[in-house]
Amino acid sequence: MLFFVGIIIVIASVLGGYLLSHGQLMALFQPFELLIIGGAALGAHVVSNPMHIHKAVGKALPKVITGGKFHKHLYMELLSLLYGLFDKARKSGIMSLEEDVDDPAASPIFSKYPSVLKEEPLTEFITDYLRIATTGSMQPHELEGLMDLEIDTRMKELKEPAHAVQKIADGLPGFGIVAAVMGIVITMGMLSTADNAAIGLHVAAALVGTFLGILLAYGFVGPMATAMEHLALEEVKAFECVKVSILAIIGGVSPQIAVEFGRKALFYSHRPKFQELNDYVKSH
Repeated sequence: MLFFVGIIIVIASVLGGYLLSHGQLMALFQPFELLIIGGAALGAHVVSNPMHIHKAVGKALPKVITGGKFHKHLYMELLSLLYGLFDKARKSGIMSLEEDVDDPAASPIFSKYPSVLKEEPLTEFITDYLRIATTGSMQPHELEGLMDLEIDTRMKELKEPAHAVQKIADGLPGFGIVAAVMGIVITMGMLSTADNAAIGLHVAAALVGTFLGILLAYGFVGPMATAMEHLALEEVKAFECVKVSILAIIGGVSPQIAVEFGRKALFYSHRPKFQELNDYVKSH
């Protein structure tokens, strides 16, 4: 929703100010300038990024429009799932989690929380480190170091689409200048035959290229890259929540306190209240 609100504000502000200044709207309609700018930007993106980045950008763009999945409800499911696993480990021993972590889809605990189960990297993160915990072969500080390494890698991976789109935004003003220069070249070539009115129209069309490049960069593509970064941070927070919760339970605290550690790791805007989470856990 906010995506469309922002787009409407940008378009209304720019075009509204232009029209109120007695500008001619059709003068901005230059499809060939847009073809030069958009095509060049797309080609540069293809050249500079491997295939997995193109796929990641394709998956990230719809999330910018619809919003990410990592919000309060998913975090509540995540914390409730962790509580269920920790409570089982406390009652039956850490080894009792082997079946749950080996096949999460068939686990009675995991199956209660389909939103978490759908997030394969997050589910794998939980099961991998609980599996390591069941072996008892690593010290907590060693486990923490490994977790930090994986979270850092995941953060870089999630930010790759945002960085790729930001590179497009950075290049768009330059491609706008390319389109403008090509328009001026065409105009200069017709100086000997065209009248002043025709020359003026071609110069205006050339300047639209610069306008489009800058507007697309700072009004649309750049903000989309920033939105992708925010989505990446929200997802990584779930991994950090899992990390501090597992380390806490290994350290010997109760399941309630371990989950509270995880809750505190979340952004305040998406963090469930203590009683809200407690009621949710009891209902499951």
